Amino acid sequence: MEIKKNESLAFFYREKLGVLPSDIFRKTGHFNVFTMEDYAGPKPAYPMPYSRKDYYKISLMRGGHQVEYADHTYHVKHNMLMFANPMIPYNWTPEDPQPTGAFCVFTEEFMEGFGNIKAYPLYQPGGTPILDITDEQVEEVMELFAQMFTDIESDYVYKYDLLRNQLFALIHKGLKLLPALTVDQTVKSNSVNRISSLFLELLERQFPIESPLQQIKLKTPADFAEHLNVHINHLNRVLKTATGDTTSSLIGKRVASEARALLKHTNWNISEIAWCLGFEDASNFVKFFKKYSMTTPHQFRS
Repeated sequence: MEIKKNESLAFFYREKLGVLPSDIFRKTGHFNVFTMEDYAGPKPAYPMPYSRKDYYKISLMRGGHQVEYADHTYHVKHNMLMFANPMIPYNWTPEDPQPTGAFCVFTEEFMEGFGNIKAYPLYQPGGTPILDITDEQVEEVMELFAQMFTDIESDYVYKYDLLRNQLFALIHKGLKLLPALTVDQTVKSNSVNRISSLFLELLERQFPIESPLQQIKLKTPADFAEHLNVHINHLNRVLKTATGDTTSSLIGKRVASEARALLKHTNWNISEIAWCLGFEDASNFVKFFKKYSMTTPHQFRS
């Protein structure tokens, strides 16, 4: 399956809803909320393309789903609560061709000055963005969406501030549904958090790879240390404290994750994928992939 071109917010409105809000291109950011019934229409097209968006999306959908998120496949048995990160390509296929639920879309600019959602585990590399929730939990989440529908239709002059609060409430509801250990692990010192967050952002910014002409620029711990203006030993100590992993291991795991996604969702040859991920020699890529995936690229793809 080919990775599709980034889906922009404008494309979302034109192709999916047939309208384009006049203020969509303003620099103040954008927010909107929908029911799945309004969005899907009488003849929804599933599965959706495997692609990266240029906007955030939080979706609640009743029923079972299969979700392709980066190189992972999630099987949701009950109901799905998804926190989609614009940096990560994904698609989903519902068991019911007419799914019900609600979702909201918003840009990073909309949240500017009101908090950093990237700091939360739901939006960090290695986080758990797909939650399988009970019918009772669905009703709790739907109450938050119902308040969003009420607020956005109101003529209250500060309604978008209320909607930002509702967004954070939705994110915190998702965090509460995660295992407690996942949340507790994020409690680190400010210094460690700052450097580790910057490292992870630099690492994640290189992905996804969407063209065989695109190559990652930061490949080694030394590359990242130079960009962060810290000594490589200090960077390694900080990341070891914050994540329990070494710098090399974090880079390797993320590159291997992208390799699996490319092998699974594109028809590019092994040499092309190797080059995109910083390997001039395909044989070195094969050794690397086997180390992190316990199989060869050819065996994984087949």
